Amino acid sequence: MSAPTRRRLIQGAGALALVQSCAAIAADAEVTGRLARYMAAARDQTLPPEVLIACKHRILDTLAAMVSGARMRPGEMALAYVRTLGGTEQAGIVASDFRTTTVNAALANAMCAHADETDDFEPVTKAHPGCATVPAALALAELHGNSGAEFVRAVALGYDLCCRLLLALGPDHVRGTHRSAEGTSSTFGALGAAASLARLDERRMRFALAYAAQQVSGLWSWVRDHDHVEKAFDFAGMGARNGVTAVGMVEAGLTGVSDVLDGRHNLLNALSTAPKPDAMLEGLGSRFFVTETAIKTYSVGYPIQSPLDATLTLRRQYGLTPDSVRHILVKLPTDAVGIVGSSAMPDVSCQHLVALALVKGAVSFADSHDAGLMHDPAIAAERAKVDVAGDPALMDPAAPRGAIVTITLADGRIVEHHTRHPPGTKENPLSTEAVNAKARDLMAPVLGPDKTDRLIARVNALEAVADMRELRPLLVA
Repeated sequence: MSAPTRRRLIQGAGALALVQSCAAIAADAEVTGRLARYMAAARDQTLPPEVLIACKHRILDTLAAMVSGARMRPGEMALAYVRTLGGTEQAGIVASDFRTTTVNAALANAMCAHADETDDFEPVTKAHPGCATVPAALALAELHGNSGAEFVRAVALGYDLCCRLLLALGPDHVRGTHRSAEGTSSTFGALGAAASLARLDERRMRFALAYAAQQVSGLWSWVRDHDHVEKAFDFAGMGARNGVTAVGMVEAGLTGVSDVLDGRHNLLNALSTAPKPDAMLEGLGSRFFVTETAIKTYSVGYPIQSPLDATLTLRRQYGLTPDSVRHILVKLPTDAVGIVGSSAMPDVSCQHLVALALVKGAVSFADSHDAGLMHDPAIAAERAKVDVAGDPALMDPAAPRGAIVTITLADGRIVEHHTRHPPGTKENPLSTEAVNAKARDLMAPVLGPDKTDRLIARVNALEAVADMRELRPLLVA
């Protein structure tokens, strides 16, 4: 072989090696692959103690929302619907003895979880991760018999995918194009949890991401749903169904696109004019969104948490009564007024709930859902004193759901309170005892006090549960 020929072969081999090296770097840099690898590894990742506790709090909070929601109209209608579908008995519906496919169970349980305004909320992205993620995880865990430790890690992963998708898209852009942040993100939350419990490898994680991406939807038209039935589907049922469907199809051997978050026609470009793909990856394994969601103290629309906290604070501080109050001005972030400023639903009406708080000095689950109280003369008289206004100054990324309540007293004095972070936020977190108390209040009327206390105890020690199917008898009314 001549020297020139050898040089050409060596140069060619070097070029090929360089191309292969660059391809490997590019493959490692692409979002879909890096995310899929993390998803496959996260199921065996030990969570920091504070993340473990936060995750168990959110799981218990969501289970409580599911159980209480099973006795509300959206939950009852969801169960009635999936009963007509039948299906292989793979997973159960909470508060019932009915078993069906994982897809149907995830759909119905998720609609129970958002039958009400009880589930948690992420203030920056406006996502509701728990109501889709936990029901999807429960369905897969019941099918596969996953341990409690696996379940916790799966839920943490689901929360990450749910919130990170909105950060990558830009939550304000999502809402600016008539899309619902909640409905857009819930599919990815459910997918993350379900795929983890199915123990998909990286290749199948890629396919599952593709099947989930094709189903991502969500329109902001839910604000016109006065019955909270479609809203339960939009926020929770749809995403849980989509995520579990995607995982089930991949488990059955269906293949798909391996780079749905990259290249031409990818999900992020399709849904955002200014996507930030790196937001899907930043802090994976060190920043856990399950620690950042807010657990609602009151079972009402989240923008009303701060007004209620401020109203009740002023009531206690000044010994206020209906007779001592002439006028109440509630200032909200401007994007919250359209959600809670004129709702016909009692648990999403800011004016009604502030009036209720003034009259009763508390806002119980039962009272916040009692439509009859909207016609109670004493509460109606106080509601006439309440005005709600948007305040651009409250559009604060550091406190995105704060509120200012200004009360003019009968003697002309003016008192005011600004709640920046209501109880249950990461800045003002609830204790385990407080989360337990909320869960007990919601579940005991359905499950009975003994089952409720046993379920709470098991969830508080979830990492020690060998098989999540052990919880099933405790979830049957």
